Amino acid sequence: MTDKMREEFEKSPRFRGMDFTRSATHPEFYDSPYANGAWDGWKASREALVIELPDYTSPYYGGDHFDECQYAADCEKAIEAAGLKVKP
Repeated sequence: MTDKMREEFEKSPRFRGMDFTRSATHPEFYDSPYANGAWDGWKASREALVIELPDYTSPYYGGDHFDECQYAADCEKAIEAAGLKVKP
């Protein structure tokens, strides 16, 4: 998992007050077993997320003249349909 993802996890209001002190001997782990369990769950939830995007080779997107705007809009719909937010 990326450092950005770990940072988002540690800043999540859901885990406010949790001890995120890293293990001195194994810095990829936390000292707290609760933090380790929460981190494992956080990672698993993201690894399980798969979004099927529209087929950009479809004639629907213009054949020889690719319609980028329509494709981007359809990708946004697919992402939101998975329950995620798309940053404008």
